[in-house]
Amino acid sequence: MKPKQTLILVLAVLLTIIIIQNSDVAVVQLLFWRISMSMIVLIFSVALIGFAIGWLTRHNAAERKKGE
Repeated sequence: MKPKQTLILVLAVLLTIIIIQNSDVAVVQLLFWRISMSMIVLIFSVALIGFAIGWLTRHNAAERKKGE
């Protein structure tokens, strides 16, 4: 197994452990809205947003490099 794949697997396992252990209700305030949600949903959503930002950044960098 390559080092990059191992790191991704370890991070995925850590994220899963963190999500499972944090099942309390959290209140999130965004500008004028207050939302109560399970921390599982909150952590998973933030992780998904972070993944999307990373993927889009890498995708845009690859497109710029391909155009040069």
